[in-house]
Amino acid sequence: MMAGSTTASNYELKPLSLPGATGVVRLDYFAYDRSTGRVWVPASNTGSVDVIDESSDAVSQVTGFKTGEVELRGRKVTLGPTAVSVGDGVVYIGNRGDSTLCIIDAHSLERGGCLQVAPPSAGPAAAPDGVVYIAATRELWITTGAPPLGISSADKSIQVFDASDPRHLTPKTKIPLNGSAEGYAVDNQRGFAATWNAGSTELQGLALDSARGFLFVACGDHVVNVDVARHGKIIDSLQTGPGLDNIDYSTDQKTLYAAASLAATLSIAEVGDDGKFHLKATVPTVKGARGVVAGKGETAYLIDPAEGRILKLTRK
Repeated sequence: MMAGSTTASNYELKPLSLPGATGVVRLDYFAYDRSTGRVWVPASNTGSVDVIDESSDAVSQVTGFKTGEVELRGRKVTLGPTAVSVGDGVVYIGNRGDSTLCIIDAHSLERGGCLQVAPPSAGPAAAPDGVVYIAATRELWITTGAPPLGISSADKSIQVFDASDPRHLTPKTKIPLNGSAEGYAVDNQRGFAATWNAGSTELQGLALDSARGFLFVACGDHVVNVDVARHGKIIDSLQTGPGLDNIDYSTDQKTLYAAASLAATLSIAEVGDDGKFHLKATVPTVKGARGVVAGKGETAYLIDPAEGRILKLTRK
């Protein structure tokens, strides 16, 4: 990793409060839709999905999602919609509160139908976790359970749904796994499966540069770049501080974003054609701010569950 010349003072963070948030909001996955310029935030225990307009920062709500009480690490907590993936003119929402997949029109924000993935009585082990739309095959893939919280997947598989009609999902097949998967990155260009050693047992989020064959893996307190286009070797490592979760990568800017919740920092690094990281800035955030998605240009968004808000990063 090489140091760059940009400093944290070149960026600013703007807090965006989520409607109805009066305390902790159990935020997990969120997504940016570049076709509409909107950020989609499943706000779990509020029973809503919040939608941020990138131009005005106005927040709209899609309400009416069921919530449910589940036990996590010996405590009863209320969960609702927690996962999201942008599809073809629609947005797919995974709900841990009632184990459903729901569909929202990406433009009108009108709610469509929902598909029951498992009976709510099956609990979080069978509820949707990571939800990813596969454009190349017009499929929606989901994992179940919550491995970081000690909840193994009920079936240890990736469930595959046919999304050829984007507004009507139908079960298609299952991809068996050797364990409980959570987050994953899909390469729409290559269409092959492989296993690589990222050099760590503390794996968190993934991000992919399909064009150059780089897979970025969050490993607790650092991110490694794995050369998946060739031999799966680790090219470089970027120290970020502890508390990484979901990371993201801007293909347009060739820039990686990694939020460390315990260190309360956001690392911003350009990635060269040789796969080496070039740190641009380490921006102070707040404790607990974890998970980041890249927006338009040099904009990015972080979740701040403790304060029930999103932090918007922009270049000054």
